Amino acid sequence: MSVITDSRPSAPSLRQAASLVVLRARPSGMEVLLLRRAVRANDFSSDAYVFPGGVVDAADRHAHAACYGLDDAAASDRLHLPEGGLDYYIAAIRECFEETGVLFADVVSGDVGSLADDAVADDSANNRAGAPIDSARLTAIRAHREALHDAAIDLTSLCRTFDIRLAPARLHYLSHWVTPLALPKRFDTRFFLAVLPDGQQAEVDQVETAAHRWMRPAYAFAHAEQLRLLPPTRKLLQWLDGMGDVDTAVAAAQALTEVPRIQPRLAEGKRGRWPVTPDEPAWAELSLTDPQEQGTGSYDIVPGRVVALMPGVLRVSAPNPGMMTGPGTNTYLIGGGAANTWAVIDPGPDDPSHIDAILRAAPGDIRQIFVTHTHRDHSPAARTLAARTGATTYGMPAQHEEGQDLTFVPDVMLADGDAVVLPDGRTLRAIHTPGHAANHLCYALDEAKLVFTGDHVMQGSTVVINPPDGHMATYLRSLEKLAALAPAWLAPGHGFVMDQPARRIARLVAHRLQREARVLDALRKHGPATIEALTPIVYDDVPAVRHAVARRSLRAHLEKLAEDCLAVRQDEGLWAATDA
Repeated sequence: MSVITDSRPSAPSLRQAASLVVLRARPSGMEVLLLRRAVRANDFSSDAYVFPGGVVDAADRHAHAACYGLDDAAASDRLHLPEGGLDYYIAAIRECFEETGVLFADVVSGDVGSLADDAVADDSANNRAGAPIDSARLTAIRAHREALHDAAIDLTSLCRTFDIRLAPARLHYLSHWVTPLALPKRFDTRFFLAVLPDGQQAEVDQVETAAHRWMRPAYAFAHAEQLRLLPPTRKLLQWLDGMGDVDTAVAAAQALTEVPRIQPRLAEGKRGRWPVTPDEPAWAELSLTDPQEQGTGSYDIVPGRVVALMPGVLRVSAPNPGMMTGPGTNTYLIGGGAANTWAVIDPGPDDPSHIDAILRAAPGDIRQIFVTHTHRDHSPAARTLAARTGATTYGMPAQHEEGQDLTFVPDVMLADGDAVVLPDGRTLRAIHTPGHAANHLCYALDEAKLVFTGDHVMQGSTVVINPPDGHMATYLRSLEKLAALAPAWLAPGHGFVMDQPARRIARLVAHRLQREARVLDALRKHGPATIEALTPIVYDDVPAVRHAVARRSLRAHLEKLAEDCLAVRQDEGLWAATDA
Protein backbone atom coordinates (compact mmCIF):
# COMPACT_ATOMS: atom_id res chain seq x y z
CA MET A 1 0.00 0.00 0.00
CA SER A 2 1.61 3.25 -1.12
CA VAL A 3 1.35 6.09 1.44
CA ILE A 4 2.97 9.39 2.43
CA THR A 5 4.02 9.76 6.06
CA ASP A 6 2.55 12.71 7.96
CA SER A 7 5.15 13.69 10.55
CA ARG A 8 3.12 16.38 12.29
CA PRO A 9 2.44 15.83 16.00
CA SER A 10 -0.96 14.50 16.99
CA ALA A 11 -3.55 17.13 17.85
CA PRO A 12 -4.56 17.22 21.54
CA SER A 13 -8.13 16.30 20.62
CA LEU A 14 -7.14 12.90 19.27
CA ARG A 15 -8.58 9.86 21.04
CA GLN A 16 -6.40 6.75 20.97
CA ALA A 17 -8.14 3.72 19.43
CA ALA A 18 -7.48 0.20 18.20
CA SER A 19 -9.14 -1.99 15.59
CA LEU A 20 -8.80 -5.66 14.74
CA VAL A 21 -8.92 -7.19 11.26
CA VAL A 22 -10.08 -10.77 11.87
CA LEU A 23 -9.52 -13.38 9.15
CA ARG A 24 -10.65 -16.94 8.63
CA ALA A 25 -9.79 -19.49 5.97
CA ARG A 26 -12.54 -21.20 4.02
CA PRO A 27 -12.41 -23.65 1.07
CA SER A 28 -13.65 -20.78 -1.11
CA GLY A 29 -10.82 -18.53 0.11
CA MET A 30 -9.95 -16.01 2.79
CA GLU A 31 -12.77 -14.14 4.52
CA VAL A 32 -12.68 -11.06 6.73
CA LEU A 33 -15.08 -10.10 9.52
CA LEU A 34 -16.97 -6.82 9.03
CA LEU A 35 -19.48 -5.27 11.44
CA ARG A 36 -22.29 -2.90 10.52
CA ARG A 37 -22.29 0.02 12.88
CA ALA A 38 -25.57 0.96 14.51
CA VAL A 39 -27.28 4.06 13.12
CA ARG A 40 -26.40 7.08 15.26
CA ALA A 41 -27.00 10.79 14.70
CA ASN A 42 -23.97 12.94 13.81
CA ASP A 43 -21.72 9.88 13.52
CA PHE A 44 -19.52 9.83 10.41
CA SER A 45 -19.31 6.03 10.51
CA SER A 46 -23.01 5.44 11.23
CA ASP A 47 -24.36 2.38 9.36
CA ALA A 48 -20.94 1.71 7.83
CA TYR A 49 -19.29 -1.71 7.77
CA VAL A 50 -16.12 -1.58 9.86
CA PHE A 51 -13.63 -3.84 11.59
CA PRO A 52 -14.16 -4.50 15.31
CA GLY A 53 -12.56 -1.77 17.41
CA GLY A 54 -12.92 1.27 19.61
CA VAL A 55 -11.27 3.68 22.02
CA VAL A 56 -8.40 2.69 24.30
CA ASP A 57 -9.64 2.82 27.93
CA ALA A 58 -7.58 3.75 30.95
CA ALA A 59 -8.38 0.30 32.35
CA ASP A 60 -6.53 -1.30 29.43
CA ARG A 61 -3.25 -0.20 31.03
CA HIS A 62 -4.13 -2.22 34.15
CA ALA A 63 -4.63 -5.36 32.07
CA HIS A 64 -0.94 -5.71 31.21
CA ALA A 65 -0.60 -8.35 33.91
CA ALA A 66 -3.41 -10.34 32.31
CA CYS A 67 -1.37 -10.84 29.12
CA TYR A 68 1.16 -13.43 28.12
CA GLY A 69 3.50 -13.75 25.14
CA LEU A 70 4.06 -9.99 24.65
CA ASP A 71 5.06 -7.32 27.16
CA ASP A 72 4.69 -3.56 27.02
CA ALA A 73 8.31 -2.92 26.06
CA ALA A 74 8.09 -5.12 22.97
CA ALA A 75 4.63 -3.83 22.03
CA SER A 76 5.72 -0.20 22.42
CA ASP A 77 8.80 -0.82 20.32
CA ARG A 78 6.63 -2.31 17.57
CA LEU A 79 4.33 0.74 17.60
CA HIS A 80 7.25 3.20 17.95
CA LEU A 81 5.96 4.51 21.27
CA PRO A 82 7.95 5.25 24.42
CA GLU A 83 5.46 3.22 26.49
CA GLY A 84 1.86 2.03 26.52
CA GLY A 85 2.00 0.11 23.27
CA LEU A 86 0.43 -2.94 24.89
CA ASP A 87 -2.64 -0.80 25.69
CA TYR A 88 -3.56 -0.81 21.99
CA TYR A 89 -3.29 -4.59 21.71
CA ILE A 90 -5.44 -5.02 24.80
CA ALA A 91 -8.01 -2.48 23.54
CA ALA A 92 -8.26 -4.33 20.22
CA ILE A 93 -8.83 -7.64 22.04
CA ARG A 94 -11.37 -6.11 24.44
CA GLU A 95 -13.34 -4.27 21.75
CA CYS A 96 -13.43 -7.36 19.53
CA PHE A 97 -14.74 -9.41 22.45
CA GLU A 98 -17.36 -6.84 23.44
CA GLU A 99 -18.66 -6.45 19.90
CA THR A 100 -18.37 -9.99 18.52
CA GLY A 101 -17.75 -12.38 21.43
CA VAL A 102 -14.47 -13.49 19.79
CA LEU A 103 -11.77 -13.58 22.48
CA PHE A 104 -8.03 -13.77 21.85
CA ALA A 105 -7.06 -15.44 25.11
CA ASP A 106 -5.86 -18.81 26.34
CA VAL A 107 -5.81 -20.96 29.42
CA VAL A 108 -2.27 -20.56 30.75
CA SER A 109 -0.78 -22.61 33.58
CA GLY A 110 0.22 -20.58 36.60
CA ASP A 111 -1.27 -18.64 39.47
CA VAL A 112 -3.59 -16.40 37.43
CA GLY A 113 -5.99 -16.12 40.34
CA SER A 114 -3.47 -14.01 42.27
CA LEU A 115 -3.32 -11.29 39.62
CA ALA A 116 -3.66 -7.80 41.06
CA ASP A 117 -4.93 -4.85 39.06
CA ASP A 118 -1.54 -3.15 39.23
CA ALA A 119 0.54 -6.30 38.83
CA VAL A 120 3.22 -6.70 36.21
CA ALA A 121 3.21 -9.80 34.03
CA ASP A 122 6.11 -12.01 35.02
CA ASP A 123 8.64 -13.27 32.50
CA SER A 124 7.78 -16.91 33.13
CA ALA A 125 4.17 -16.29 32.16
CA ASN A 126 5.27 -14.61 28.95
CA ASN A 127 7.14 -17.75 27.97
CA ARG A 128 4.39 -20.26 28.76
CA ALA A 129 2.30 -21.93 26.12
CA GLY A 130 -1.45 -21.45 26.26
CA ALA A 131 -4.29 -23.85 25.60
CA PRO A 132 -7.46 -22.88 23.73
CA ILE A 133 -10.47 -21.89 25.82
CA ASP A 134 -13.03 -24.68 25.87
CA SER A 135 -16.54 -23.91 24.64
CA ALA A 136 -18.21 -24.14 28.06
CA ARG A 137 -15.77 -21.68 29.60
CA LEU A 138 -16.08 -19.35 26.58
CA THR A 139 -19.87 -19.37 26.92
CA ALA A 140 -19.56 -18.42 30.59
CA ILE A 141 -17.06 -15.66 29.77
CA ARG A 142 -19.36 -14.27 27.07
CA ALA A 143 -22.09 -13.81 29.64
CA HIS A 144 -19.97 -10.95 31.03
CA ARG A 145 -19.67 -9.00 27.74
CA GLU A 146 -22.26 -6.40 28.69
CA ALA A 147 -20.73 -5.89 32.14
CA LEU A 148 -17.32 -5.41 30.54
CA HIS A 149 -18.76 -2.95 28.03
CA ASP A 150 -20.43 -0.98 30.85
CA ALA A 151 -17.18 -1.02 32.89
CA ALA A 152 -18.88 -2.94 35.68
CA ILE A 153 -15.92 -5.33 35.48
CA ASP A 154 -12.50 -5.06 33.85
CA LEU A 155 -10.37 -7.46 31.82
CA THR A 156 -8.05 -8.27 34.68
CA SER A 157 -10.86 -9.46 36.93
CA LEU A 158 -12.42 -11.37 34.03
CA CYS A 159 -9.13 -13.19 33.42
CA ARG A 160 -8.75 -13.84 37.15
CA THR A 161 -12.26 -15.26 37.43
CA PHE A 162 -11.89 -17.70 34.53
CA ASP A 163 -8.16 -18.53 34.82
CA ILE A 164 -7.26 -17.19 31.36
CA ARG A 165 -4.73 -14.77 29.96
CA LEU A 166 -4.99 -12.46 26.95
CA ALA A 167 -2.90 -13.40 23.90
CA PRO A 168 -1.71 -10.14 22.29
CA ALA A 169 1.10 -11.98 20.49
CA ARG A 170 -1.56 -13.33 18.12
CA LEU A 171 -2.19 -9.80 16.88
CA HIS A 172 0.07 -8.40 14.15
CA TYR A 173 0.45 -4.63 13.80
CA LEU A 174 -0.80 -3.67 10.34
CA SER A 175 -1.71 -0.01 9.84
CA HIS A 176 -1.99 3.40 11.54
CA TRP A 177 -4.72 5.90 10.62
CA VAL A 178 -5.62 9.31 12.01
CA THR A 179 -8.97 11.01 11.48
CA PRO A 180 -8.86 14.15 9.25
CA LEU A 181 -8.43 17.47 11.01
CA ALA A 182 -11.76 18.90 9.85
CA LEU A 183 -13.89 16.35 11.72
CA PRO A 184 -15.12 17.19 15.24
CA LYS A 185 -14.42 13.68 16.62
CA ARG A 186 -10.92 12.47 15.84
CA PHE A 187 -9.20 9.16 16.48
CA ASP A 188 -5.62 7.93 16.30
CA THR A 189 -6.21 4.27 15.44
CA ARG A 190 -3.83 1.34 15.27
CA PHE A 191 -5.02 -1.60 13.17
CA PHE A 192 -4.00 -5.18 13.92
CA LEU A 193 -4.43 -8.43 11.99
CA ALA A 194 -5.39 -11.76 13.60
CA VAL A 195 -6.81 -15.15 12.65
CA LEU A 196 -10.12 -16.28 14.16
CA PRO A 197 -9.35 -18.66 17.06
CA ASP A 198 -10.33 -22.29 16.46
CA GLY A 199 -13.80 -23.15 17.67
CA GLN A 200 -14.98 -19.56 18.01
CA GLN A 201 -17.59 -17.66 16.03
CA ALA A 202 -18.86 -14.09 15.95
CA GLU A 203 -22.01 -13.09 17.83
CA VAL A 204 -22.59 -9.32 17.63
CA ASP A 205 -23.70 -7.34 20.67
CA GLN A 206 -26.66 -5.56 18.97
CA VAL A 207 -25.65 -2.37 20.81
CA GLU A 208 -22.81 -0.68 18.96
CA THR A 209 -23.02 -3.28 16.20
CA ALA A 210 -26.21 -4.06 14.27
CA ALA A 211 -24.96 -7.04 12.23
CA HIS A 212 -21.88 -8.86 11.06
CA ARG A 213 -20.79 -10.48 7.79
CA TRP A 214 -17.87 -12.62 6.74
CA MET A 215 -16.83 -11.51 3.26
CA ARG A 216 -14.15 -12.13 0.69
CA PRO A 217 -11.97 -8.99 0.60
CA ALA A 218 -12.49 -8.60 -3.15
CA TYR A 219 -16.27 -8.75 -2.76
CA ALA A 220 -16.30 -6.21 0.07
CA PHE A 221 -14.01 -3.85 -1.81
CA ALA A 222 -16.12 -4.13 -4.97
CA HIS A 223 -19.23 -3.17 -2.96
CA ALA A 224 -17.54 -0.35 -1.04
CA GLU A 225 -20.26 2.20 -1.75
CA GLN A 226 -23.15 -0.03 -0.70
CA LEU A 227 -21.29 -1.08 2.46
CA ARG A 228 -20.29 2.56 3.21
CA LEU A 229 -16.69 1.51 3.70
CA LEU A 230 -14.50 4.25 5.18
CA PRO A 231 -11.02 4.84 3.71
CA PRO A 232 -9.04 2.69 6.20
CA THR A 233 -11.43 -0.21 5.65
CA ARG A 234 -11.26 0.15 1.86
CA LYS A 235 -7.48 0.34 1.76
CA LEU A 236 -6.97 -2.61 4.08
CA LEU A 237 -9.47 -4.73 2.14
CA GLN A 238 -7.63 -3.85 -1.06
CA TRP A 239 -4.37 -4.90 0.60
CA LEU A 240 -5.91 -8.16 1.81
CA ASP A 241 -7.20 -8.94 -1.67
CA GLY A 242 -3.65 -8.63 -2.94
CA MET A 243 -2.46 -11.14 -0.34
CA GLY A 244 -4.72 -13.92 -1.60
CA ASP A 245 -4.88 -16.18 1.47
CA VAL A 246 -4.69 -16.05 5.26
CA ASP A 247 -1.14 -17.40 5.62
CA THR A 248 0.23 -14.92 3.09
CA ALA A 249 -1.56 -12.01 4.78
CA VAL A 250 -0.26 -12.95 8.24
CA ALA A 251 3.29 -13.43 6.94
CA ALA A 252 3.17 -10.04 5.20
CA ALA A 253 1.92 -8.33 8.36
CA GLN A 254 4.64 -9.98 10.43
CA ALA A 255 7.26 -8.82 7.92
CA LEU A 256 6.27 -5.14 8.06
CA THR A 257 9.14 -3.07 9.45
CA GLU A 258 7.59 0.37 9.08
CA VAL A 259 3.92 1.24 9.49
CA PRO A 260 3.45 4.87 8.42
CA ARG A 261 0.92 7.22 9.94
CA ILE A 262 -1.84 8.05 7.44
CA GLN A 263 -4.00 11.13 8.01
CA PRO A 264 -6.53 11.71 5.19
CA ARG A 265 -7.72 15.17 4.18
CA LEU A 266 -11.41 15.99 3.97
CA ALA A 267 -12.64 17.42 0.68
CA GLU A 268 -15.88 18.00 -1.23
CA GLY A 269 -17.07 16.17 -4.34
CA LYS A 270 -19.76 14.01 -5.86
CA ARG A 271 -19.87 11.76 -2.77
CA GLY A 272 -20.21 14.77 -0.50
CA ARG A 273 -17.63 15.53 2.16
CA TRP A 274 -15.22 12.61 2.09
CA PRO A 275 -11.69 11.73 3.27
CA VAL A 276 -8.95 11.70 0.62
CA THR A 277 -5.95 9.43 1.22
CA PRO A 278 -2.33 10.03 0.17
CA ASP A 279 -2.53 7.62 -2.78
CA GLU A 280 -5.55 9.35 -4.36
CA PRO A 281 -5.29 11.85 -7.23
CA ALA A 282 -6.39 14.99 -5.35
CA TRP A 283 -4.11 14.49 -2.32
CA ALA A 284 -1.15 16.70 -3.24
CA GLU A 285 -3.30 19.47 -4.70
CA LEU A 286 -5.35 19.68 -1.50
CA SER A 287 -2.21 20.79 0.34
CA LEU A 288 -2.29 23.85 -1.95
CA THR A 289 -6.02 24.54 -2.11
CA ASP A 290 -6.78 23.72 1.54
CA PRO A 291 -3.50 24.07 3.47
CA GLN A 292 -5.24 24.32 6.84
CA GLU A 293 -7.16 21.08 6.14
CA GLN A 294 -10.58 22.57 6.77
CA GLY A 295 -12.30 20.40 4.15
CA THR A 296 -12.78 23.25 1.68
CA GLY A 297 -10.95 21.67 -1.27
CA SER A 298 -12.36 19.30 -3.90
CA TYR A 299 -11.49 15.73 -4.87
CA ASP A 300 -13.29 16.16 -8.21
CA ILE A 301 -12.33 18.20 -11.28
CA VAL A 302 -15.50 19.94 -12.43
CA PRO A 303 -15.63 21.60 -15.89
CA GLY A 304 -15.91 25.37 -15.65
CA ARG A 305 -15.06 25.54 -11.95
CA VAL A 306 -12.27 28.00 -11.12
CA VAL A 307 -9.66 26.56 -8.75
CA ALA A 308 -7.07 28.82 -7.11
CA LEU A 309 -3.94 26.64 -6.92
CA MET A 310 -1.36 29.19 -5.82
CA PRO A 311 -1.23 32.97 -5.59
CA GLY A 312 -1.74 34.12 -9.15
CA VAL A 313 -2.29 30.59 -10.57
CA LEU A 314 -5.82 29.45 -11.47
CA ARG A 315 -7.22 26.42 -13.28
CA VAL A 316 -10.46 25.95 -15.22
CA SER A 317 -11.10 22.64 -16.98
CA ALA A 318 -12.82 22.09 -20.30
CA PRO A 319 -16.05 20.06 -20.58
CA ASN A 320 -14.38 17.32 -22.65
CA PRO A 321 -13.88 14.33 -20.33
CA GLY A 322 -13.09 11.02 -21.98
CA MET A 323 -10.75 8.07 -22.29
CA MET A 324 -7.99 10.24 -23.79
CA THR A 325 -8.63 13.41 -21.77
CA GLY A 326 -9.47 12.10 -18.30
CA PRO A 327 -11.62 14.62 -16.41
CA GLY A 328 -11.04 17.19 -19.17
CA THR A 329 -8.30 19.42 -20.56
CA ASN A 330 -6.88 21.87 -18.04
CA THR A 331 -6.53 25.55 -18.87
CA TYR A 332 -4.30 27.55 -16.53
CA LEU A 333 -4.33 31.30 -15.87
CA ILE A 334 -1.28 33.07 -14.44
CA GLY A 335 -1.26 36.68 -13.42
CA GLY A 336 -2.30 39.37 -10.99
CA GLY A 337 0.08 42.09 -9.92
CA ALA A 338 -0.67 45.78 -9.86
CA ALA A 339 -2.02 45.77 -13.42
CA ASN A 340 -4.17 42.66 -12.78
CA THR A 341 -3.41 41.23 -16.22
CA TRP A 342 -3.22 37.54 -17.04
CA ALA A 343 -1.71 34.85 -19.27
CA VAL A 344 -3.41 31.61 -20.35
CA ILE A 345 -1.73 28.23 -20.84
CA ASP A 346 -3.55 25.75 -23.11
CA PRO A 347 -6.89 27.41 -23.92
CA GLY A 348 -8.22 23.96 -24.90
CA PRO A 349 -10.80 22.93 -27.51
CA ASP A 350 -12.72 25.53 -29.50
CA ASP A 351 -15.77 25.16 -27.29
CA PRO A 352 -17.74 28.41 -26.79
CA SER A 353 -18.77 27.44 -23.26
CA HIS A 354 -15.15 26.79 -22.27
CA ILE A 355 -13.90 30.01 -23.82
CA ASP A 356 -16.61 31.89 -21.90
CA ALA A 357 -15.52 30.07 -18.72
CA ILE A 358 -11.90 31.20 -19.27
CA LEU A 359 -12.98 34.80 -19.71
CA ARG A 360 -15.13 34.63 -16.56
CA ALA A 361 -12.28 33.02 -14.62
CA ALA A 362 -9.75 35.73 -15.51
CA PRO A 363 -9.81 38.40 -12.78
CA GLY A 364 -8.37 40.89 -15.29
CA ASP A 365 -7.45 41.31 -18.94
CA ILE A 366 -5.84 38.37 -20.77
CA ARG A 367 -2.70 39.53 -22.57
CA GLN A 368 -0.82 36.32 -23.45
CA ILE A 369 -1.81 32.81 -24.60
CA PHE A 370 0.68 29.92 -24.42
CA VAL A 371 0.16 26.52 -26.06
CA THR A 372 1.99 23.35 -24.97
CA HIS A 373 1.26 21.49 -28.23
CA THR A 374 -1.27 21.38 -31.04
CA HIS A 375 -3.35 18.31 -30.27
CA ARG A 376 -6.98 19.24 -30.77
CA ASP A 377 -7.93 19.31 -27.12
CA HIS A 378 -5.23 21.86 -26.24
CA SER A 379 -4.81 24.62 -28.84
CA PRO A 380 -7.90 25.23 -31.05
CA ALA A 381 -9.44 27.80 -28.65
CA ALA A 382 -6.33 29.98 -28.97
CA ARG A 383 -7.51 31.64 -32.15
CA THR A 384 -10.97 32.57 -30.80
CA LEU A 385 -9.63 33.62 -27.40
CA ALA A 386 -6.96 35.80 -29.02
CA ALA A 387 -9.56 37.42 -31.26
CA ARG A 388 -11.75 38.26 -28.26
CA THR A 389 -8.94 39.56 -26.05
CA GLY A 390 -6.24 40.83 -28.41
CA ALA A 391 -3.74 38.60 -26.61
CA THR A 392 -0.42 37.49 -28.14
CA THR A 393 -0.06 33.76 -28.82
CA TYR A 394 3.09 31.73 -28.08
CA GLY A 395 4.21 28.19 -28.91
CA MET A 396 5.27 25.98 -31.81
CA PRO A 397 3.17 25.08 -34.88
CA ALA A 398 2.37 21.47 -35.71
CA GLN A 399 5.16 19.48 -37.31
CA HIS A 400 2.89 16.66 -38.51
CA GLU A 401 -0.65 16.64 -39.84
CA GLU A 402 -2.30 13.65 -38.19
CA GLY A 403 -4.49 14.62 -35.23
CA GLN A 404 -3.13 18.17 -35.14
CA ASP A 405 -4.66 21.63 -34.93
CA LEU A 406 -3.15 23.06 -38.10
CA THR A 407 -4.87 26.43 -37.53
CA PHE A 408 -2.54 27.32 -34.68
CA VAL A 409 0.17 29.67 -35.94
CA PRO A 410 1.75 31.46 -32.96
CA ASP A 411 2.49 35.16 -33.02
CA VAL A 412 5.74 34.36 -31.22
CA MET A 413 7.58 31.14 -32.08
CA LEU A 414 9.26 29.71 -28.97
CA ALA A 415 12.39 27.59 -28.74
CA ASP A 416 13.88 25.61 -25.89
CA GLY A 417 14.94 27.92 -23.04
CA ASP A 418 13.09 31.01 -24.26
CA ALA A 419 11.85 33.12 -21.35
CA VAL A 420 8.77 35.33 -21.57
CA VAL A 421 7.97 37.99 -19.00
CA LEU A 422 4.38 37.62 -17.83
CA PRO A 423 2.00 40.51 -17.19
CA ASP A 424 2.56 40.26 -13.42
CA GLY A 425 6.34 40.42 -13.78
CA ARG A 426 7.11 36.75 -13.32
CA THR A 427 8.87 34.73 -16.02
CA LEU A 428 7.58 31.72 -17.93
CA ARG A 429 10.34 29.59 -19.44
CA ALA A 430 9.73 27.28 -22.42
CA ILE A 431 11.13 23.74 -22.19
CA HIS A 432 11.08 21.80 -25.45
CA THR A 433 9.94 18.29 -24.52
CA PRO A 434 9.25 16.33 -27.74
CA GLY A 435 8.20 12.71 -27.63
CA HIS A 436 4.44 12.83 -27.19
CA ALA A 437 4.39 15.47 -29.90
CA ALA A 438 7.34 16.90 -31.80
CA ASN A 439 6.29 20.47 -30.98
CA HIS A 440 5.56 19.85 -27.29
CA LEU A 441 6.59 22.54 -24.81
CA CYS A 442 6.41 22.50 -21.03
CA TYR A 443 6.45 25.84 -19.23
CA ALA A 444 8.37 26.52 -16.02
CA LEU A 445 7.19 29.18 -13.59
CA ASP A 446 10.42 29.21 -11.65
CA GLU A 447 9.26 31.62 -8.94
CA ALA A 448 6.67 29.01 -7.90
CA LYS A 449 8.88 25.95 -8.63
CA LEU A 450 6.02 24.86 -10.87
CA VAL A 451 6.07 23.30 -14.35
CA PHE A 452 3.00 23.16 -16.59
CA THR A 453 3.47 19.81 -18.34
CA GLY A 454 0.71 19.68 -20.96
CA ASP A 455 0.58 16.03 -22.04
CA HIS A 456 4.23 15.31 -21.31
CA VAL A 457 3.32 14.11 -17.79
CA MET A 458 -0.32 13.40 -17.03
CA GLN A 459 -1.95 12.19 -13.87
CA GLY A 460 -3.49 8.76 -13.62
CA SER A 461 -2.40 7.40 -17.00
CA THR A 462 0.58 7.06 -19.28
CA VAL A 463 0.90 9.26 -22.33
CA VAL A 464 0.17 7.78 -25.74
CA ILE A 465 3.19 7.92 -28.04
CA ASN A 466 1.85 7.93 -31.59
CA PRO A 467 4.46 7.88 -34.41
CA PRO A 468 5.49 9.68 -36.51
CA ASP A 469 4.72 12.75 -34.36
CA GLY A 470 5.44 10.72 -31.24
CA HIS A 471 8.81 9.08 -30.65
CA MET A 472 9.53 6.80 -27.68
CA ALA A 473 13.28 7.34 -27.27
CA THR A 474 12.82 11.09 -27.56
CA TYR A 475 10.02 10.99 -25.00
CA LEU A 476 12.22 9.19 -22.47
CA ARG A 477 15.01 11.74 -22.98
CA SER A 478 12.51 14.56 -22.48
CA LEU A 479 11.37 13.01 -19.21
CA GLU A 480 14.95 12.98 -17.97
CA LYS A 481 15.33 16.58 -19.07
CA LEU A 482 12.27 17.60 -17.07
CA ALA A 483 13.43 15.69 -13.99
CA ALA A 484 16.78 17.50 -14.11
CA LEU A 485 14.97 20.82 -13.59
CA ALA A 486 13.93 19.56 -10.12
CA PRO A 487 10.61 21.42 -9.82
CA ALA A 488 8.48 21.09 -6.70
CA TRP A 489 5.14 20.82 -8.52
CA LEU A 490 3.76 19.61 -11.86
CA ALA A 491 0.55 21.07 -13.31
CA PRO A 492 -0.59 18.58 -15.97
CA GLY A 493 -2.87 19.09 -18.94
CA HIS A 494 -5.20 16.47 -17.43
CA GLY A 495 -5.71 15.82 -13.73
CA PHE A 496 -4.69 17.43 -10.46
CA VAL A 497 -1.45 19.20 -9.55
CA MET A 498 1.20 16.65 -8.56
CA ASP A 499 4.02 16.77 -6.03
CA GLN A 500 7.26 14.77 -5.90
CA PRO A 501 8.03 15.22 -9.61
CA ALA A 502 11.33 13.32 -9.55
CA ARG A 503 9.66 10.28 -8.03
CA ARG A 504 6.74 10.38 -10.46
CA ILE A 505 8.96 10.81 -13.49
CA ALA A 506 11.19 7.93 -12.37
CA ARG A 507 8.09 5.73 -12.20
CA LEU A 508 7.06 6.78 -15.69
CA VAL A 509 10.48 5.90 -17.08
CA ALA A 510 10.49 2.57 -15.24
CA HIS A 511 7.01 1.77 -16.56
CA ARG A 512 8.05 2.48 -20.16
CA LEU A 513 11.16 0.35 -19.83
CA GLN A 514 9.18 -2.50 -18.27
CA ARG A 515 6.70 -2.32 -21.15
CA GLU A 516 9.58 -2.32 -23.62
CA ALA A 517 10.95 -5.47 -21.97
CA ARG A 518 7.54 -7.11 -22.37
CA VAL A 519 7.51 -6.18 -26.06
CA LEU A 520 10.91 -7.74 -26.59
CA ASP A 521 9.92 -10.85 -24.64
CA ALA A 522 6.74 -11.18 -26.75
CA LEU A 523 8.76 -10.87 -29.96
CA ARG A 524 11.13 -13.61 -28.84
CA LYS A 525 8.30 -15.96 -27.87
CA HIS A 526 5.68 -15.18 -30.55
CA GLY A 527 7.44 -13.39 -33.39
CA PRO A 528 7.54 -12.72 -36.19
CA ALA A 529 4.16 -11.14 -35.49
CA THR A 530 2.07 -8.14 -36.44
CA ILE A 531 1.28 -5.27 -34.11
CA GLU A 532 -2.33 -6.50 -34.00
CA ALA A 533 -1.19 -9.93 -32.81
CA LEU A 534 1.27 -8.55 -30.27
CA THR A 535 -1.10 -6.03 -28.66
CA PRO A 536 -3.21 -8.45 -26.53
CA ILE A 537 -0.02 -10.17 -25.39
CA VAL A 538 1.96 -7.09 -24.44
CA TYR A 539 -1.07 -5.24 -23.04
CA ASP A 540 -2.87 -8.11 -21.33
CA ASP A 541 -3.09 -5.88 -18.23
CA VAL A 542 -5.04 -3.23 -20.17
CA PRO A 543 -8.79 -3.52 -20.93
CA ALA A 544 -9.46 -4.60 -24.51
CA VAL A 545 -11.42 -1.42 -25.15
CA ARG A 546 -8.11 0.46 -24.91
CA HIS A 547 -6.13 -1.81 -27.21
CA ALA A 548 -6.69 0.38 -30.27
CA VAL A 549 -4.93 3.21 -28.44
CA ALA A 550 -2.29 0.86 -27.02
CA ARG A 551 -1.33 -0.19 -30.55
CA ARG A 552 0.02 3.31 -31.16
CA SER A 553 2.42 3.15 -28.23
CA LEU A 554 3.32 -0.45 -29.16
CA ARG A 555 4.42 0.78 -32.56
CA ALA A 556 6.58 3.41 -30.84
CA HIS A 557 8.16 0.73 -28.63
CA LEU A 558 8.88 -1.46 -31.66
CA GLU A 559 10.49 1.43 -33.52
CA LYS A 560 12.69 2.18 -30.50
CA LEU A 561 13.74 -1.47 -30.32
CA ALA A 562 14.58 -1.30 -34.04
CA GLU A 563 16.68 1.83 -33.43
CA ASP A 564 18.46 -0.07 -30.65
CA CYS A 565 19.05 -2.98 -33.09
CA LEU A 566 16.96 -5.33 -30.93
CA ALA A 567 14.05 -5.73 -33.37
CA VAL A 568 13.48 -5.58 -37.10
CA ARG A 569 10.44 -4.97 -39.26
CA GLN A 570 9.96 -7.61 -41.94
CA ASP A 571 7.66 -7.80 -44.93
CA GLU A 572 3.87 -7.76 -44.55
CA GLY A 573 3.99 -5.77 -41.29
CA LEU A 574 5.73 -8.48 -39.27
CA TRP A 575 8.10 -7.63 -36.44
CA ALA A 576 10.80 -9.93 -35.06
CA ALA A 577 13.51 -9.83 -32.43
CA THR A 578 16.97 -9.70 -33.95
CA ASP A 579 18.23 -12.44 -31.58
CA ALA A 580 15.17 -14.70 -31.89
